[in-house]
Amino acid sequence: MKPKVIDLFAGVGGLSLGFKMAGFEIVLANEFEESIAKSYIYNHPDTEVIVEDITKLSIKDVFSDYKDRIDVVIGGPPCQGFSQKGQRKSINDDRNYLFKQFVEVVKYVQPKYFVMENVPNLLTSEGGFFKEEIKSLFGNLGYKLTTNILNAADYGVPQNRRRAIIIGKLGQRSVKDPKKSCERVTVWEAISDLAYLESGEGLERDTYKLPARTEYQRKMREGSNWVFNHKATKHSAIALERLRMIPPNKGREVLPKEHLTKSIYSGTWSRMIKEEQSVTITTRFDTPSSGKFTHPYLNRAITVREAARIQSFPDSFRFIGNKGSQMKQVGNAVPPILAKEIALTIKKDIVKGD
Repeated sequence: MKPKVIDLFAGVGGLSLGFKMAGFEIVLANEFEESIAKSYIYNHPDTEVIVEDITKLSIKDVFSDYKDRIDVVIGGPPCQGFSQKGQRKSINDDRNYLFKQFVEVVKYVQPKYFVMENVPNLLTSEGGFFKEEIKSLFGNLGYKLTTNILNAADYGVPQNRRRAIIIGKLGQRSVKDPKKSCERVTVWEAISDLAYLESGEGLERDTYKLPARTEYQRKMREGSNWVFNHKATKHSAIALERLRMIPPNKGREVLPKEHLTKSIYSGTWSRMIKEEQSVTITTRFDTPSSGKFTHPYLNRAITVREAARIQSFPDSFRFIGNKGSQMKQVGNAVPPILAKEIALTIKKDIVKGD
């Protein structure tokens, strides 16, 4: 029997997908944003999905059938109050109410394990104050925690994405962090087989134009006969003029003064370096001014599918909705390959049975 999982604040389901890949069953998920929930439902047809603000749910009514029957509760609750420098905000800060909802579900359902994903500041700000508060909070519920900041690039994801990962286990023994991968995957190893589109070109569904060239690309293509969401942004004339001035491996430092913009984002008007891992994919990767999201060679920002590859979503995973929603789905997700490694670590611990 497969271990059972509940996914809270599920988004499009990066965590869910990773756990499914590791042999878990996602029995229930909650996502309040309807357009994103539609994508989750499309890609996870066997999971019951509650599309509602979790603060409006009765925990007892919704989760009573799952009490003491769930192996893992997973999720990434927003915790805005943790990032306020100079102010010792607390778990009890009103802005962290969503975090408290995660705690209340864990308290009620009593899973054997839980996994919480969040911003690195959660563990490092205020001299570790929040980290200790979280340990105390879950410790009072009987959980022993493993808290660390993991970089997705260390686990075979072609992206430097650092996230706080908290793994809780009911009892007196914690779970080890997943082992790092031996090899890192580069941007070009991830996307070089996708059609070389120019600005404004592409389709929501298309055939493969080139063969897979790397093991990572072959892995991403498994189970898919189509390329979804590979449609390039149509950039303005002035943006294209700037992009033509930027050679491979370069950025805004080569632009003449009259083309420098006031963008505050790191990596603005910079090309991705093909032999390196990507910077963290955000929700605005379609705009060259919003970060280092310009294609290594072509005069355009990366597409939703290219961003999905860099996030380690397989090509069979289709992002539904308008472009803004698709970018949010990809940019806010946990990389499935990272989630899979976390899930496998928990699965090994389940098998050990102590």
